Amino acid sequence: MATSTRQQPAWVAPRQPDGSIQLPPLSIWNSLTRSKTAFVPVNWQSKVVKWYVCGPTVYNDAHLGHARNYVTTDIIRRIMRDFFGYKINFVMNITDLDDKIILRGRQQHLLERFVWDNTILNDAVLNTTRAALQTYITKNLPLLDSKAEPGAVRDEIMERYKPILGGRSLDGGPVGDKEAKVKMHINTVQIAAKALESAETKSITIDPFISETQDILLPHLDALHGSSVDADDYSIFTKLTQTYEARFMEDMRALNCLDPDEITRVTEYGQQIVDFVKRIQDNGFAYVTSDGSVYFDIKAFEAAQNHYARLEPWNRNDFDLIADGEGALTKETSEKRSKPDFALWKSSKPGEPSWPSPWGRGRPGWHIECSAMASDKLGGQMDIHSGGIDLAFPHHDNELAQSEAYWTEKNKPCDHQWVNYFMHMGHLSIQGSKMSKSLKNFITIREAFSRGEWTPRGLRIVFLLGNWKDGIEITDDVVKAGSAWEDKVNNFFIKAKDILENHSHTNGGIQLDGPSISARDVHNARNEPSVAENELVHALDKAQEDLYGALCDSFNTPLAMATISELISVFNGLDRSGLSSTSVATTAKWVTSLVNTFGLNGSTSAKDDTIGWSGVSIPEVAKPYVYPLATVRDELRRKARSAKGLSLQDLDIVKQLETLGAGNTQKEAGPYANVVDSFARDISALTSSPSLSKDVLQLCDRLRNVDLWDQGIYLEDRDGNQPALVRPVTKELLAARQEKEEKERQKQKAKEDSQKEAATKADQGRQNHMDMFRTPEYSAWDEDGVPIKDADGEELPKSRIKKLKKDWERQKKLHEKWLKANG
Repeated sequence: MATSTRQQPAWVAPRQPDGSIQLPPLSIWNSLTRSKTAFVPVNWQSKVVKWYVCGPTVYNDAHLGHARNYVTTDIIRRIMRDFFGYKINFVMNITDLDDKIILRGRQQHLLERFVWDNTILNDAVLNTTRAALQTYITKNLPLLDSKAEPGAVRDEIMERYKPILGGRSLDGGPVGDKEAKVKMHINTVQIAAKALESAETKSITIDPFISETQDILLPHLDALHGSSVDADDYSIFTKLTQTYEARFMEDMRALNCLDPDEITRVTEYGQQIVDFVKRIQDNGFAYVTSDGSVYFDIKAFEAAQNHYARLEPWNRNDFDLIADGEGALTKETSEKRSKPDFALWKSSKPGEPSWPSPWGRGRPGWHIECSAMASDKLGGQMDIHSGGIDLAFPHHDNELAQSEAYWTEKNKPCDHQWVNYFMHMGHLSIQGSKMSKSLKNFITIREAFSRGEWTPRGLRIVFLLGNWKDGIEITDDVVKAGSAWEDKVNNFFIKAKDILENHSHTNGGIQLDGPSISARDVHNARNEPSVAENELVHALDKAQEDLYGALCDSFNTPLAMATISELISVFNGLDRSGLSSTSVATTAKWVTSLVNTFGLNGSTSAKDDTIGWSGVSIPEVAKPYVYPLATVRDELRRKARSAKGLSLQDLDIVKQLETLGAGNTQKEAGPYANVVDSFARDISALTSSPSLSKDVLQLCDRLRNVDLWDQGIYLEDRDGNQPALVRPVTKELLAARQEKEEKERQKQKAKEDSQKEAATKADQGRQNHMDMFRTPEYSAWDEDGVPIKDADGEELPKSRIKKLKKDWERQKKLHEKWLKANG
């Protein structure tokens, strides 16, 4: 039956478990219903979840838009595994054969051959490039004159495409991907035209010329010679795909995404795909055209009481989306029984790779690959299928239709639900347009990391702060929110660890004058929970309950992140001297388990008992040096700041640092040992003087602000007799220091400007006011030297004399001040 234009067909809920199994009350936003539905796996007895995810098309490096999809998927996978306890069978495909890959592999092959044949910038190269530019303009920027000289292209673009360049649309509608694509084409044409201009003046060589014109040369060379490429030489294509598959997996691991349990590749499934298509044909839902292509018969499928376009029935007549799904190499044929019918098997044309089939040599359609591979690995029904939202129609809708057509019995209505839960991840947007390869408005994952713009943790936090099914636009506010959350959790771990360690590392054999008893020791001795203790326990109970509810509510990570943040706020507001080690450890371990579950702590297991994440502790090799050093420094500062002050005898405490690291041969320990030696040497060199305490405090400050800071370690001095908090230098601390240094620079600059202005004014006072106007510009003056006639003997207007008098009085004051200052 034909699905209503706007209405999705009924969804069949999975069979519910009997009373012997207790499943988490998890609901998932299901694209098949566009609502939250209770999650029940097919194999609920063993809590096994069968999950298939659409993987990458490997013809270019992955960008941050891909990171949004795969990191978000990884977060949900980890939550299901580590929080809800499901056993995940996670299968991902690699699309290593489709129209984009064929085109890109062929184009790169032809460009390499073109460069090989033309090692210098000759007339053949220039003529080919001019023709390529004309063709590119005609196809992609039709408002331009394709025959315009390269030097005139920029002005013509500014005139013809002024609305788009000004941030508006050509047709007056909303600005979106269409305008982004036009901007991309404008950029490509401008770069190529500029390269041609440079070639005419011989100010560019062959290598940079090819680099700047390749985007117009690639499609042009393919149009000229693509059909002549020997497509039976699969290396033309596999050289491309194997390179980018390897780079994609490297990127995913850098993002801390778990490897799939199984990976499938199109090129390894040739015969299985042929068999899959054959069964669909045998079931009466496919037909063959005269060129040997096989198409899915939507009318026949619906006539058998099946549903087409389960996910987005409202898009079933969007022929732009349909054409995009068929691929750039697919030409419309009059033999299709209906316009929306899609290719299951494509007859290969010259220049396209092919495999044998009952219908002649050909290659798989795009959609069929996932159906065949997912069915092979997961069978006739899976729990979860996921991918980016842009794949919903036509790719996923076509997947569903052809898979249901495969798994149904011949001549029987299809009551088969191939996927129970479809999850679509939201886009990552930049300036209102989704980040994509086709729009060339992307930043690759590698670029983002190498520039220091993002870290794997920082990027994952931003995605956690947004709902997985909604779009995210990277703005300054989003970046700040992510950084603030990370800093807050980071500081929480540092404080919690400090409480638990209670400076236990610091003594390291250092003998102090006497023990001190903290409020925490008093409470522990009385065995009485303090007000702060009760508040923390209550806050933790509430946070655990709220977070469980958030994750059960379709993996509501924004609410989960807010819950963690609120718990830390409560902790920060408490009198920490009244907290027991037990409550602090319980709270910190719970937060740690969550950041581990979310994948924010590298490969650390969610069950790991260690508190905190990487980056909250100083290096292990530094601890035997830094903790005792910090203790000595604390003691010196305490005495130097006391009313009594320091004596030379008090400085003997640094002698206890001499044995630190004895026998340690680790090369990495060298910088820390040098810091300890330098501090001890400088303290020991001090002599008795009234400024002894001041001198020691200065050395203590230098140790904190320079010596240890340069090693990535900061001593955070605290009020009272609390020991300094030993912590790593973080982005937050770096930013705070840079801000402070910038304020100091501005303050110094203002001071210098003020001094300069004062010096200028002082220098101006050198001029005697009685002589300041005695110039050829005037011919007569009054008794004070104020001009009354101009050079021609004409009397000056009263208004002019009035103004000159004011200037004279101002200079008089300056001169008198100067005379006073200079005797």
